[in-house]
Amino acid sequence: MPAPATLSRLLPDRVASIADRRRIAVIPVRGVIGGAVRTQEMQKLLRRAADSERIRSVLLDIDSPGGSAVASEQLYVSVRHLAERKPVVAWFRGTGASGAYFLACGATTILSFPAAVVGSIGVINARPILVDALRRIGAQMLITKTGPYKDLGAPWREPTEGDRAKEQELVDAIFRRFTAAVGGARHLDGDRLARVTTGEVWLGEEAVGLGLVDGTADEDQALAEAQRLGGLPEPRTQRMERRRPMLQRLGVPGAGMGPPGPRWIVELEGWLSAQQPRL
Repeated sequence: MPAPATLSRLLPDRVASIADRRRIAVIPVRGVIGGAVRTQEMQKLLRRAADSERIRSVLLDIDSPGGSAVASEQLYVSVRHLAERKPVVAWFRGTGASGAYFLACGATTILSFPAAVVGSIGVINARPILVDALRRIGAQMLITKTGPYKDLGAPWREPTEGDRAKEQELVDAIFRRFTAAVGGARHLDGDRLARVTTGEVWLGEEAVGLGLVDGTADEDQALAEAQRLGGLPEPRTQRMERRRPMLQRLGVPGAGMGPPGPRWIVELEGWLSAQQPRL
């Protein structure tokens, strides 16, 4: 049993520890941006973390293949604004690709699990062309429009050379915004930036050498970094996420996605297109 003098020294420290309400916010970013990752809800969580006096640092727990270009940039801006107020650690648990990497560029520090898939820095626009299918079933489309590009991307006609040029122009413009964020966040330019913006992916341990992440870490190490940056004596956390339904907490596939609809399609397409090794 500790001596009374020892107890008198330990007691204030224990009371101070219990009374310390400072926390690391852990915010999961799981799934396709625009699918399971609902942009407006995620932005609200990031604002709450920024405004809370209890939250001293933030750990973004990311496992996402990316998603909507616009939504990814919106989340990048929100993460950057949060990082201007308190430290943010972006940690790639399994996949940090495309739009997920874009939003991570707003963080103070980027870490990755050694075997996580990182990169896929690029932009793609894919759409079906249903001309032959419509012809087979005898269907026709009557189009009345005000300009040559009003039905740009329409699946009921073959794209013209002008259509292809306009779509490439849009993709290139989004790509420039993406690469500007990557170059600014990671201090890359010229050949070093060109090397990592080919659309390919790397393991986390390889991404360190390319300058895409600051280091590799498991979950405890990522949390320790958030603790260090926040100046906290203990790694006490507060998990921040939208309230998950019971089926989602039990791990039922598709739970929490809402009724079947476009969001389900986005989620499925996002993961199917992700470059993910399998064992």
